[in-house]
Amino acid sequence: MIKCIIFDAMGVVFTVGDDTNDLLVPYILEKKPDVAKEKILSLYHEASLGNISPKSLWEGVGFSEAEIPSIQREYLETRLTLDPEFVACVKGLKGKYKIALLSNDLAEWNQYLRAYHQIEQYFDYAFISSSIRVRKPDKKIYINALEQMDANAEECIFIDDHPDRVKSAAELGIIPILFNRENRRYNKVQVRSFRQLSQIL
Repeated sequence: MIKCIIFDAMGVVFTVGDDTNDLLVPYILEKKPDVAKEKILSLYHEASLGNISPKSLWEGVGFSEAEIPSIQREYLETRLTLDPEFVACVKGLKGKYKIALLSNDLAEWNQYLRAYHQIEQYFDYAFISSSIRVRKPDKKIYINALEQMDANAEECIFIDDHPDRVKSAAELGIIPILFNRENRRYNKVQVRSFRQLSQIL
């Protein structure tokens, strides 16, 4: 019996999957055009593993301590878009299942986004890579989530927009669904919208 539905954040709850390359890098380069893309990617990766703070990321690309609060707020509020169908979908699932978020992200940013978009109340759990200090598709992040939820793998459905990440979860026995916004080649269970997801859950 299914007990838990686990959502990825970027590319599922939020519409853009590669938020680092498609959103964060362009945002920083608009303001700091001399920063190397590789430096931004490296700093974000370290922050998403909890090795450096969000503040250190912004300082690392050249923002002053005084600038960081407004810069961070502007980035999070104006660049990341909540899927407009998510709330209706999760409302239909809440109460029937435990709802979790499992994301490669900075915990501080993710918490801010959940509050800003008023979706915090829908999640029973949030597993964010910077807090766990491991990123998908490393199986340790899924095992940590199962332990925290006190759930068996076969009792959980995991929804992500990356085939390698749903594959890794499936290898543990978690039921995978690919949220296939980008029409990736995939021959197992997949959806392209929350409306479609609601129909199969």
